[in-house]
Amino acid sequence: MFSGVSGTLVRMGVLALLWGSTFLWIKLALGGLSPVQVTFTRCVLGALVLIALCYSTGGRLPRDRATWGHIIVAAFFCNALPFALFSIGEQTVDSGVAGVLNATTPLWSLLIGIAIGTERGLDPIRLGGLLLGFAGTLVIFAPWHQTGLASWGSVAILGAAASYAVAFAYMGRKLVGKGNATITLSAGQLIAATGWSALTLPAGGLEPVHANPAVLIAVVVLGTLATGITFHLTYRIIADEGATNAAVVGYLLPVVSVTLGAIVLDEELSLRVVAGMAVVLVGVGMTRRRKPAPPAAEDRAVPAVSER
Repeated sequence: MFSGVSGTLVRMGVLALLWGSTFLWIKLALGGLSPVQVTFTRCVLGALVLIALCYSTGGRLPRDRATWGHIIVAAFFCNALPFALFSIGEQTVDSGVAGVLNATTPLWSLLIGIAIGTERGLDPIRLGGLLLGFAGTLVIFAPWHQTGLASWGSVAILGAAASYAVAFAYMGRKLVGKGNATITLSAGQLIAATGWSALTLPAGGLEPVHANPAVLIAVVVLGTLATGITFHLTYRIIADEGATNAAVVGYLLPVVSVTLGAIVLDEELSLRVVAGMAVVLVGVGMTRRRKPAPPAAEDRAVPAVSER
C-alpha cells in the first residue's frame, strides 16, 4: 500500500504508536503477573502472531544454521534481555518515564555505529538532531527534580535501551539483506526469544497469577500488537533505513508513553513535559535530514566549448 519515503514514514509513525504504548501495557500487566511471566507471555504471543503472518504470506522460517545462530544472538539483545529489563524496571518506574529513558536508544546506536564504522561522515545537522532529541528526553525526565534517577529500575531501563542499540547494529550487519525476508527473520527471532525467556521461568515465572480483565487485555495487546507487529515493523525499518534511523523512532516514544501514562494511569503531564516532547520532535526532524545526492557524472563533466 505504501512505498518509498511515504511508506517508511507511515511505518515509523505506526511503530512509534505501538512501541510507545508498550510501557503502558507492561505497567498494567504487572498488576497480576511477575516480570518473568510478562516477558515470557509477550514473547509467546508475539511469536505466534508472526508465525501466522509468515506462513499466511507464503514464507517459511530460516533453515540454515548460520542464520539461526545470528537470530539467537539478536533475540537475546533485542527481545529477551530488554523485555525482561523493562518489566523489572517498571515495577518502580512510571510508564511515561520508562518511555523517556528508552529514548536514549538512538544515542547508544549512534555511538555504536561510530565505534564499528557504520556511521561515517555524520553531518552536523544530524548529529545535532540526535543530541537535541536526547536533551528533550532530559527535559521530560527532569532528573534535577527527582531523586530516583539512579534507582535500580531506571538503571534496568537504561540497560534495555542500550541493549536495543546493540541489537539494531547486529541485526543490520548480520541478518538484514542476507537473502531472508524480514517476516521470516522477525518470526524466527521471537521464537528464539521465547526460548531465552523460558530459561528464566524458574526464577519467577512459576509464581501464582493474579489475572483480572485489565491484566489479561494488557498482556494480550502487549504480546500481539506491541511485540509481534511492532517487532516486524522494526525489522522493516532496519532493512529500509538502517539501524541508526530505526533507533531514531525511540525519540518519538516519550510523546506516546508520557501521554498514555497521563491519560490512563494519571501520571504527570506538565508544561515542562510538553515542551520536552516538542524538543524531541524537532530533534527527530533534524535526524531525518539526508545528504544531497552527488551530481551525476554528466553534470560533473566540464562543458564542451561550443563550435563557432
